Amino acid sequence: MTKARLLSLATAAPANVTQQTEATAVAQKMFGRRIFNAEMLKAIFQNTGIKTRRTVRPAEWYAEAHGWPERNEIYLEAAEALCLEAGRDALAKAGIEASEVGTVVTVSSTGIATPSLEARIHGRLGLSPNVRRIPVFGLGCGGGVAGLSLAGRLAEATPDAPVLLLVVELCTLSCRPDEATKANIIATALFGDGAAAAVVSAAPGAKGRVLEAQGEHLWADTLDIMGWRIDPVGFGVILAASLPDFVEARLPEALAGFLERSAIPRADISRFVCHPGGTRVLTALETAAGLESGSLDHERSVLADYGNMSAPTVLFVLERVLASGEPGRLFTTALGPGFTLHFLALGPADA
Repeated sequence: MTKARLLSLATAAPANVTQQTEATAVAQKMFGRRIFNAEMLKAIFQNTGIKTRRTVRPAEWYAEAHGWPERNEIYLEAAEALCLEAGRDALAKAGIEASEVGTVVTVSSTGIATPSLEARIHGRLGLSPNVRRIPVFGLGCGGGVAGLSLAGRLAEATPDAPVLLLVVELCTLSCRPDEATKANIIATALFGDGAAAAVVSAAPGAKGRVLEAQGEHLWADTLDIMGWRIDPVGFGVILAASLPDFVEARLPEALAGFLERSAIPRADISRFVCHPGGTRVLTALETAAGLESGSLDHERSVLADYGNMSAPTVLFVLERVLASGEPGRLFTTALGPGFTLHFLALGPADA
């Protein structure tokens, strides 16, 4: 079987640019004196390493009360637009017409769409009436790596037609002024919105990085580390403060097991490409993977520019790593609800 290759990768983000200083002021208005004082809130926002974020609404909108129907209507409108932008860009970079796509995989966990997003943009994007659609929900921050892995498997199963991956998350719509909890405040300090798209093919003669090996590791009894709960107002974030400590202590076993099963020597990995959940998580990832402090530089720059966009974020990082000309084997990872670590190895540039 011919291995799938990554033909192209593209990203998109909303037009609203929210400075972290502006987000801090809004948070002080939302949460001041309810759980942290103004200076403590300022410190939390400053310590994220974020300078700007892209948001589907101006910063002031998030300090107002909004119900679930309004939030989801905004999700549908903005997610469709971002999927169209990223999808068109990825197809153009791959030199492929939308009508040639055999399967489209859509990954999103920050809103509800039935019909699903790819069905809603089907005509505008120009997809074939015979295209196979696979919408995926519930992967959270792990969705970028898991979605690309799934696209690779599907491409190998149908090498006659490329696979289009669409990944979109509008995390800021889960920011809740009604919830003065530590988890919600941390999420408000971190979350941004964005989308990514990729074209994957296993056709003979396809050019691009080989999707070499993929896998995941799910730890038992860890449902309380990350996820959503749902109430009449919308999604409410589940985010354990112990997450960085868990990553540092438990990731090495999962990483070693995957490399052994995949027969990939640790020394053959030129660059880790990680989902930057936050500065503390990045530090934990570097420690757990045996990397030098500060080596996840593209991860930190994406976090600074866009915040944590959940699933698409690791693809923003991958885009920058590829643009930097890194020639060697890449090892992408992302942590998501479950609690799960997703893996995908991409072959050297000249393979």
